[in-house]
Amino acid sequence: MNSKLTHIINWSELTEQADWSVAVLARKRGVSVRTLERFFRKRMPKSPKSWLLEQRQLRAIELLQDGCSVKETAALLGYIHADHFSHEFKKHWGRSPTKKMQSLSTTGL
Repeated sequence: MNSKLTHIINWSELTEQADWSVAVLARKRGVSVRTLERFFRKRMPKSPKSWLLEQRQLRAIELLQDGCSVKETAALLGYIHADHFSHEFKKHWGRSPTKKMQSLSTTGL
């Protein structure tokens, strides 16, 4: 196991610093994308790309719950177009950001 990766405890913080990119995350950690993929497959039964997407969507929920608009949330998460963010959000959560927030206000995450 790559020792550069085993001692990292702030993965969530690193995801935002890497602009939600597997290649940037690997480069910032001084490893290849393939090494990062192997590490993730052993530690978390998913690919780094899937994990980054999940983390980005969880961050989206936090931002929306904190009162950010869909457009603001999209910008803060590095999306160029709010429509692209909304599409990925709906693909991940099964409903639009607005509808998801309405359901969260009554049921929780």
